[in-house]
Amino acid sequence: MVSALIQEIEERKAYLNGEAVTSIYFGGGTPSLLSHKSLDQLFESLFKNFTVSKDAEITLEANPDDLTKEKLKELIKTPINRLSIGVQSFLEEDLRFMNRAHSAEEALKSIQLSQDIGFNQLNIDLIYGSQSTTDSMWAYSLEQFFKLKIPHLSAYTLTIEEKTALEHQIKSGITTPLDDGRNYRQYEMLQAGIKANNFEQYELSNYCVNEQYAKHNTAYWQGKEYLGIGPSAHSFNGHSRQWNISNNALFIKAVEENKPYFEIENLSEIDQYHEFLITSLRTKWGLSLKDLEKFSPSINKHFLKQIKSISADTINLTSTYLKVKPSYFFQSDEVIRTLMIAQ
Repeated sequence: MVSALIQEIEERKAYLNGEAVTSIYFGGGTPSLLSHKSLDQLFESLFKNFTVSKDAEITLEANPDDLTKEKLKELIKTPINRLSIGVQSFLEEDLRFMNRAHSAEEALKSIQLSQDIGFNQLNIDLIYGSQSTTDSMWAYSLEQFFKLKIPHLSAYTLTIEEKTALEHQIKSGITTPLDDGRNYRQYEMLQAGIKANNFEQYELSNYCVNEQYAKHNTAYWQGKEYLGIGPSAHSFNGHSRQWNISNNALFIKAVEENKPYFEIENLSEIDQYHEFLITSLRTKWGLSLKDLEKFSPSINKHFLKQIKSISADTINLTSTYLKVKPSYFFQSDEVIRTLMIAQ
């Protein structure tokens, strides 16, 4: 796998047109399983083939049960300067329901060990709204998070993906459907918690203190170009999107045999407009009306017509930007759908 990743890095080094790399994110699957040697090989290739900014944010996504003291001592010696830990919950009942491999104790210990080793830039993921999560349980997980003095939080409402075990259990009556009322109630609990602890919601699901925004994810929401390496990885250059084969073995085989390992979709102007809406209106920065001018007069005309039908209680519209009001972030999809063009 590492050899295939290095080969892809070398083959696609021109994708970013020589632009300096400001963030690198090891995510998807379980990158925390990579050995120190494998990480060294990947970094050697990345720094050889790209200009990486001196202050680049370099994140490793990790499972709590992988972050032993020994593992963290290895990681702190690499260029990685940020960890994103998939905690999901600080309670056993939730973790069992989500079929997570780690325990609540391991979740807590992995964070404390990371901080002790010297990883000050930390993010953790938490999930709310699941059938197993009562309001008091969610309050406990939030309390644990704030006690740990972590600078960044990604909090997601549980969603049911097609063809998953959870979808089958709901359809079969084994598990109850999601409760929208509980979902929104727990979202409001989260809002109260972040305000009380001086956190800022800068994107629908992301929160931080002292403007410690995730550079990598922020680049996605601001429509910047990015290159994805490895199975299932996506890339975007402003006018086309491409994605790699998702199967590990098939990806490696295709790379080794110099066969195509990704598909490309050229985005129409309407597709690009929709991407612009979806990414920008989920953030505190909103949508720049100057950036809207790059689209055709017909799209601008549609936008101006549709914007009149959206309640002023929901949005802030000035001569320079359109923002969804923070209190309506949870309903931002409704604003986006209104502004979209039917195809």
